[in-house]
Amino acid sequence: MKRILMIISALCLFALCASAQQKDSVVFTPAPAVDSTLAGRNVFTVLPKNVTVSQSSGIRSAMEARKAHNRGRMYSGYRIRIFFDNSQTARWASETAMNNFKQMYPGTSAYRTFQSPYFKVTVGDYRSRAEAQAALVSIKASFPAAFIVKEKFKYPALDNTTAYRVDTVKVKK
Repeated sequence: MKRILMIISALCLFALCASAQQKDSVVFTPAPAVDSTLAGRNVFTVLPKNVTVSQSSGIRSAMEARKAHNRGRMYSGYRIRIFFDNSQTARWASETAMNNFKQMYPGTSAYRTFQSPYFKVTVGDYRSRAEAQAALVSIKASFPAAFIVKEKFKYPALDNTTAYRVDTVKVKK
């Protein structure tokens, strides 16, 4: 009798928890646009004439040293693999996939590599998985077998076309 009561109370508790369970939904929101007019420029050369900046030369040399250090630094980020094969025609097929991608998505970087015995084509330089996921949605229409891979590469330039802010929204059933 105790066992039956315990089973019934456990089932009631389970049903109560299941009805109050929440699901998470990920929302991709475009981030504020990056001002590309200053990209790669020295901010001190574009200041108005009536603005004077006084700083020690040590600060400027430290910033230049940091920039030089970061140029060669590798970044752990994400890319989208659109091709992966080791058949006899894989070399030709990888070139075709890469050329097709470049025509469909101009401005997005594409890389073709060979790691024995596979030819691979990966695209994009995404700092976060959220950025890669947002790009994957549109790429899957043309390349249905595409998937996200984590890779190391040099820091990609910031732009206002791939920046996304990710929010998690709780949705009640």
